[in-house]
Amino acid sequence: METNIMKFDELAGRLGAPDLVIVECGNVSGRREEGRRSCADGHIPGAVRLDLERDMCGPVREHGGRHPLPDLGTFSLMLGQLGVGNDTAVVAYDNQDGAVAARLWWMLSFLGHERASVLEGGYSAWVQVGLPTSVEQPAVVPRRFIPRVNTAMMISEHELRNKLGAPGVTLIDSREPERYRGESEPVDAVAGRIPGAVNRYWKDALDGRGIYKPAEEQEKRFAGIGRDDEVIVYSGSGVTACVNVLALRMAGFANVRLYLGGWSDWISYGENPVEQQ
Repeated sequence: METNIMKFDELAGRLGAPDLVIVECGNVSGRREEGRRSCADGHIPGAVRLDLERDMCGPVREHGGRHPLPDLGTFSLMLGQLGVGNDTAVVAYDNQDGAVAARLWWMLSFLGHERASVLEGGYSAWVQVGLPTSVEQPAVVPRRFIPRVNTAMMISEHELRNKLGAPGVTLIDSREPERYRGESEPVDAVAGRIPGAVNRYWKDALDGRGIYKPAEEQEKRFAGIGRDDEVIVYSGSGVTACVNVLALRMAGFANVRLYLGGWSDWISYGENPVEQQ
């Protein structure tokens, strides 16, 4: 398996490689126009594009959270049309602090793709160091992508509810500390957190330039969490949590699962307990 973080110079040296697909990820909820502008202003040469809500999510229903998975068969066909095969290296980037790129990395890993990575710092940092950009649409050679879903990477609301307070299970809330404590909730209808969760704000995985901190600093962020624990990560809707999933992977944690529905799914079940402080 390739490293999950791609360095600038490494990607710059591989531009145009036949076994490489670069994916620009856009469209953070509530920031659609910003995502479109970043694409119109240019992209990394050869990059194709996926949008979070249009391509990487399915319809929002009563349960499942604000960013549920799309139909996996349809999404797999879409990947193939973008040139992604099972053995293709995929590098994801965005211009929105890496959250959408991490979501695509997680989705590819969930579908059994073993050569997916996230570009350090994203598009803004790429431009700042003077690397090339383009406004041309790339020529895409379609490939066949056969998904091999790894269900162990995800946990359902029902299974999580039955694990609350269980020994050897650590639950991580990736949202801002104010939302974790229930002092503020600008997005969802109920404030608070899932009982027993600890807070590791997802942006603390990154430095001031939006680049992932090195493995030893990620280890410090997750100090106190047992190496053998089942670590369950959530956010508001399963997007920013993927940054922490990737950071945990960097820190050497092997048993990491995403509660993809996140807080927005948890509170859709009125009987679920809520904790505040």
